[in-house]
Amino acid sequence: MPETNHELQNEVAGLIVSTLNLDVSPEEIQPDASLYGEGLGLDSIDILEVALVVSKRFGFQLRADNADNVSIFSSLASLTRHIAANREK
Repeated sequence: MPETNHELQNEVAGLIVSTLNLDVSPEEIQPDASLYGEGLGLDSIDILEVALVVSKRFGFQLRADNADNVSIFSSLASLTRHIAANREK
């Protein structure tokens, strides 16, 4: 049975928290809040670390030169949608 988008979103939130040793629980990350600045407060180095972990975990490359990165990493929900659409089944 395929996992739901909600389950995937929880997994991605957990990856972000554990990868960056954040002082929040995965459940505290609001799906539509910004990952940058005002929202979760991540910077470009944090995003690179998350991209590496996501690439390893889900079997596809998130490239630094992708013009869509700003929208892909704009929120937990958008990152989850991107993973769901591109990961290896």
